[in-house]
Amino acid sequence: MTSTAPRYSRITGTGSYLPPNRLTNAALAEQLARDGVETSDQWIVERTGIKARHFAAPDVVCSDLALAAARRALEAADVDAANIDLIIVATSTPDMVFPSTACLLQQKLGVHGCAAFDVQAVCSGFVYALTVADSMIRTGAASKALVVGSEVFSRILDFKDRTTCVLFGDGAGAVVLEASDTPGILSSELHADGRHVDILCVPGTVSGGQILGDPLLKMDGPAVFKLAVGVLEDVARSVLDKAGRTTEDVDWLIPHQANIRIMQGTAKRMKLPMDKLIVTVDEHGNTSAASVPLALDESVRSGKVKRGDTVLLEGVGGGFTWGAVLLDL
Repeated sequence: MTSTAPRYSRITGTGSYLPPNRLTNAALAEQLARDGVETSDQWIVERTGIKARHFAAPDVVCSDLALAAARRALEAADVDAANIDLIIVATSTPDMVFPSTACLLQQKLGVHGCAAFDVQAVCSGFVYALTVADSMIRTGAASKALVVGSEVFSRILDFKDRTTCVLFGDGAGAVVLEASDTPGILSSELHADGRHVDILCVPGTVSGGQILGDPLLKMDGPAVFKLAVGVLEDVARSVLDKAGRTTEDVDWLIPHQANIRIMQGTAKRMKLPMDKLIVTVDEHGNTSAASVPLALDESVRSGKVKRGDTVLLEGVGGGFTWGAVLLDL
């Protein structure tokens, strides 16, 4: 009787893309003031840690950002797009109702035939998508996956609500995940609790050629904060336990870049030193499903995160959804 060697997945390349239009807090405050909305750089930084964000041009869509990030990840992994056999895009701001942004990305990459679909878990989307891709590779359903988080959240912001419109930005991040005989992704865990759908949502839909409800983002900030810090600590400890690791084994914590207070609160609860926390929210804002892969790629390309490091990825978002992935890079 022959035994089958375990099959794992590893990240072999990362990529990201930010639209060229960088909007500082001062510039955003000036723009909002023209519509009678008051805010300031100091007000935004003190509450969120955000100093700037990037907004896509009106003619740029989610799949365009995804394409730029995907090409950079493929180049880093030295993988031809034609050899990808799975494409997953995490997004809450797709190009259209259907087909999926993943299928549109597949078209733009000039490939065809492989499975392609979107994952919608809002700010937890990339963690969800990476977990799905890892599972498919482990079972042999795929060997080379392209996993992307891409968002144009500027399209769904209410610029009369200063508590939300200052938080978000546009961007994309991507990884190539390949089958391996040595573990890369060590453990993962996903959760959701639909009882909290109202604290972060876009309560609108398209019906009969019209928008029903409100197509702009709504958020109960204090409620989100309270839930986020608790669930992020719990899921982080759970994936560490699953992998037989401890917080001392973690070289880098890359959480969803939502708010510096949430991120620092999670690190403190985990008793992780702040110099192990990857922070990009100051320059990117909250890019939802793109935030984790954006932060990962930036830290890899800067030389901060290196091959062999143990990295803990976390996401939390509307749904209410949350999850974590522990990996050796």
